[in-house]
Amino acid sequence: MNIHTYEKVWLIAALVLIVGFIATVTYGSVGLGIAMIDDSEETVEPGELGEDERFADPRVEQVGENEYEAYVVAQTFMFSPDPIEVPAGSEVTFYVTSRDVIHSFSVAGTNINTMVIPGEVATMTVEFDEPGEYGVVCNEYCGSGHHNMEGQLHVVEEDEFDMTELSVEADDEVETGDEATIDVAVENRMLEELETTVTLEIDGETFGEDVTVAGGETETTTFTVDTADLGEGDHDWTVTVDDYEDSGTLTVVDELEEEDDDDE
Repeated sequence: MNIHTYEKVWLIAALVLIVGFIATVTYGSVGLGIAMIDDSEETVEPGELGEDERFADPRVEQVGENEYEAYVVAQTFMFSPDPIEVPAGSEVTFYVTSRDVIHSFSVAGTNINTMVIPGEVATMTVEFDEPGEYGVVCNEYCGSGHHNMEGQLHVVEEDEFDMTELSVEADDEVETGDEATIDVAVENRMLEELETTVTLEIDGETFGEDVTVAGGETETTTFTVDTADLGEGDHDWTVTVDDYEDSGTLTVVDELEEEDDDDE
């Protein structure tokens, strides 16, 4: 059968378009290192996220070599944590849920885009090869502040990434002559052991304590301050661990006021 030249051209062009379409779909679903949305996760009560071990503390955790998990909560009109920070050269599995209404979790410049439904957990796995900053937006109308609902995803150099968490509990007011205590908890969410120094500065005095925190563990250091050396008044303090810092004020008084007796 003789096929006209123009028919051959159109036939070849159609085949090229089909092959190109298949290649584009394949690259979009596989080549970017993003798995399809998974609906196999356990459900969660939106009103009880504060009691759920996955979402009570939205965070990024290291679960293996170059493998991380990010637990993200969407609510009107914000994402938590914000920013989300992960290292370059890593594989990150996102677990995203909503505290209130339907949202979406969409990362501009990537094909990360999923609906976030209260009671359900959207799951997707992504590979980040290069450092960069991406905007996170909600593409589902969720109320009057919908247009302001945005966040950030930071992919940083591997040697600049850490997941140290610092929390401090300190006395606010003590009597002259009593000891004041400042408890510093250092949490290491990496798998590798962390060796660092906890530093307290108060009234020009500096105190330091070396600590070693095992992967996934928390170590607490307690500083004891003699208020007789400080004297009465307000005394600002600052606690530093690596690039993390917390501060407050210790007030030393001649005598603490007695609390009112509620039973009278």
